[in-house]
Amino acid sequence: MTYPEPRYRDEGGEPSATYRPNDHEPDLVYANGTAVHYLASGASTDGLFGLYRWEMGPEASGPGPHFHRSIAESFYVLAGTVRIYDGREWLETRPGDFVHVPPGGIHGFRNESADPASMLIHFAPGAPREGYFEGLARFAVDGRPGEDELAEFYRRHDNIWT
Repeated sequence: MTYPEPRYRDEGGEPSATYRPNDHEPDLVYANGTAVHYLASGASTDGLFGLYRWEMGPEASGPGPHFHRSIAESFYVLAGTVRIYDGREWLETRPGDFVHVPPGGIHGFRNESADPASMLIHFAPGAPREGYFEGLARFAVDGRPGEDELAEFYRRHDNIWT
């Protein structure tokens, strides 16, 4: 394995870092209280990756087994207990645990602990996951769309349920 081709070609560096303080308001809050922080979207990283802080309340929540054809997804648990499906079994993960799922890898996650839990979710390359998250939040408020519209939504967002 080697380094990829350079993306920056100027002789000197540039001041281009971004900063988001910990107390920044979440970008999305689901009806069940789950808060999502868009730390680095695919758009803000020029498609390199997406990074989101997922804060789940004590209510059971999270997607069942599914996979993606075009993106890898990784989970790093920050607080609480999160059940993460690795394609074979549901793992009881705790703070500091890490799970990586390559494209095509079946996975899911759930907070079933009755306590709050949070984790970082990383996607590579950076896909427009915000539209997926926001669509799910809208469905929770407005109701699920019909089967054809729902199937198209999942197809557009590379979410294949198993």
